[in-house]
Amino acid sequence: MKTTKFNFEDSILFQNEDYVLINKPPFISTLEDRSDPNNILEIARTQLADPQVCHRLDKDTSGVLAIAKNPEAYRHLSMQFENREVNKVYHAVADGLHQFHNKLVDAAILKLNDGTVKIAREGKPAQTHFSTLATYKNHTLIECRPVTGRMHQIRIHLRLLKAPITGDEVYGGKVFFVSSVKRAFNLKREAEEQPLIKRMALHAFSLEFALLDRKTIKIEAPYPKDFKALVRQLAENKR
Repeated sequence: MKTTKFNFEDSILFQNEDYVLINKPPFISTLEDRSDPNNILEIARTQLADPQVCHRLDKDTSGVLAIAKNPEAYRHLSMQFENREVNKVYHAVADGLHQFHNKLVDAAILKLNDGTVKIAREGKPAQTHFSTLATYKNHTLIECRPVTGRMHQIRIHLRLLKAPITGDEVYGGKVFFVSSVKRAFNLKREAEEQPLIKRMALHAFSLEFALLDRKTIKIEAPYPKDFKALVRQLAENKR
């Protein structure tokens, strides 16, 4: 299982007396994970007196994550999430070519016992807006704006659109190899090509919400190395 070294201070995007927003790297859980004791909350507890994570990102998802420093700040942001007042933007690389213009997927999601989800009428309501940011040879960079916050929401909604996230094999995505887009790609003899990105290509790009003084902030998280390398390879080999 892949793990990552994580420096909390280096990851900070914004900080005041109530919140610290970090750029979460991939391969680390937000909360306690039985299979991996290394998680964001435990690391935050070594840096802050009383941290509480305000929302969750999947272990393999990178990007902006909000942590409250005190109970009042936690309640304040939690209420905004509950009332759908937080603007969340994700970027995803999807397999195939797609042109979405604020495309709304309104499809209920049912959580299954195996830790995955499916689209089902008896599930919980879920809505996501999708817009194309860039198209490449056989992939698309997509902006995802979830209205609700269901488990694996963006992943299953993109699958419903026949645009599974690259590397998300659980929901139909294909592993990305540089040789699939780069003609002059040569491996050393007897070497086996490794995927360029060893996870699903999903990144929490920005988070916008109101602070306790009612001032609104919008924090953006730069792409991590693997996501940036994927987008660069796709852009350089569009034809």
